[in-house]
Amino acid sequence: MYTLIADSGSTKTEWALLNEQQMIRTLTTEGMNPCVMDDAALERVLTEQLLVRLSELRPERIFFYGAGCKDMHILRMKRLLTKVLGATEVFVASDMLGAARSVCGKQAGVVCIMGTGSNSCLYDGEKICANVSPLGYILGDEGSGASLGKILVGEVMKGDLEYLRTALFDALGVDESTLIERVYRKPLANRFLASLTPFLHDHLDDAKVRKVVVDEFVRFFHRNVRHYKRPDLKVHFAGSIAWWFNEELHEAARQSGYQMGKVIQKPLEGLVEYHLA
Repeated sequence: MYTLIADSGSTKTEWALLNEQQMIRTLTTEGMNPCVMDDAALERVLTEQLLVRLSELRPERIFFYGAGCKDMHILRMKRLLTKVLGATEVFVASDMLGAARSVCGKQAGVVCIMGTGSNSCLYDGEKICANVSPLGYILGDEGSGASLGKILVGEVMKGDLEYLRTALFDALGVDESTLIERVYRKPLANRFLASLTPFLHDHLDDAKVRKVVVDEFVRFFHRNVRHYKRPDLKVHFAGSIAWWFNEELHEAARQSGYQMGKVIQKPLEGLVEYHLA
């Protein structure tokens, strides 16, 4: 019997195919967020990017952990996964539960995701028992790639980082009007803003740039982790932003008075171990 596990964010989805003893294949497709994608777009990813590459290896069980997978969107994803892949057992849950199972296993902790978007929860070792709403990249998503990209643009266009304007435009191959168009008129602005974070990472030796990043992570702790009122628990992170800005994240935790736990780039490996166990 084959089992398919997915860790899906807004930018990409990572899949692992398992038999009863071990992982036998990994695949990467476009991100699948049902909050911002309609059924046709989701089905296109499953059909054109996943199904053809699975070939004859069809899973009977699917565990799909995804950004935007809550409430009615869970039923949508279950229906689409069953329809396209023909699995008999389909479990869909939030990427938050996936991250918690990956970094904590069956231990309690505060668990955070910091990638294109951000999220957090209090995990008791079995289930998520508290969650501060991330609110998305316009109203929230503090510390995320999209939020950092938004702050970078603001600081470069009319803030303390104006001296980096030419360097940023050259790195992106855009001018001011093109950049504004990408944010306000093109789809998936959150992905575009998150794509600006390598520029931030490349300029971390600039004290002002580093302060922008650390201050945004401090804001994440203040607006999210603080509400769980569990300073006794370690705070674990999963996601590309947490991984690449690890030092700045640790500094923000120190300033905010929290103990750092694990920082992993990809939850999938931990999820494979969790389900094989």
